[in-house]
Amino acid sequence: MRYDLDDLRLFVHVVTEGSITAGARRMRLSLPSASARVRSLERHAGVSLLDRGRRGVRPTPAGATLARHAKEVLDRTARLENAVAGYARSPAEPLVLVTGSSAMHRLVPPALIAFLLEYADQDVTVLERRTPQTVRLLTSGEADLGIVIEDEARDSGLETELLGDDSLVVVGQAGGVLAGRGKLAYREIAEHPLVGLDASAPLQRWIDKNLGPHAPVARYRTLVTNLDTQISLAAAGVGLAVIPRRAVPPGLALDICELHDPWAHRRHLLCWGARVRQSSRAVAALADHLRRVYT
Repeated sequence: MRYDLDDLRLFVHVVTEGSITAGARRMRLSLPSASARVRSLERHAGVSLLDRGRRGVRPTPAGATLARHAKEVLDRTARLENAVAGYARSPAEPLVLVTGSSAMHRLVPPALIAFLLEYADQDVTVLERRTPQTVRLLTSGEADLGIVIEDEARDSGLETELLGDDSLVVVGQAGGVLAGRGKLAYREIAEHPLVGLDASAPLQRWIDKNLGPHAPVARYRTLVTNLDTQISLAAAGVGLAVIPRRAVPPGLALDICELHDPWAHRRHLLCWGARVRQSSRAVAALADHLRRVYT
């Protein structure tokens, strides 16, 4: 079972402060975002981690155990980062491309193939991260290029350009509950069984964050690790799935319905790292191959 380091930091702050509000403040997060991330942690762990009361929160036995081990993991991570902080990146190191799970589906792979075939001496490391983490890596110079969600990167101060639409739709078995429907709100979708991505997937995290703490409680038949599996299960009638419209495979028998919620309308941006040499031929070529797959 894998945990996101930022989620562990948030949980430790919440337990230390005895308040989700105070923990959110220390992480510079909004309360709805922090609450959604804590709930995601609990779903990921499969147990309740906090007892919530009018005067704040306190950890359950499982939560206390997680907080104790999280502190140890964060301490070891800090020591590791300090140990290598003095080493500069070698020119021979690979380019670093950071992207979310949505762009990894049928967009990054063909661009990467074309680039690596053209530049046989240039390697690329691809990381799958949420937009806030991507922005941090780009700002610190640890990444060269990133594909980010426009709304979450607007104030990053980094150089960006529009890549394309990444709006979300709901899909289900052809002739099923979506038949004849034009637009639906998420609250209507949540009345039916769903198929979701793993709680740690950047796309699922983005959806959970935007739904907020007062979202209707949905029944997930299963959580999977990639969009291909999620779409296959939805097409088979296991449950409805919220996915990017452009991820729908051509020719697959599916009913597709627009999402009425404003958060479902989003766009991908290409974002350059703060320390990228603008004259870098390899970075420019990788960016160009990414542009092509969006056209």
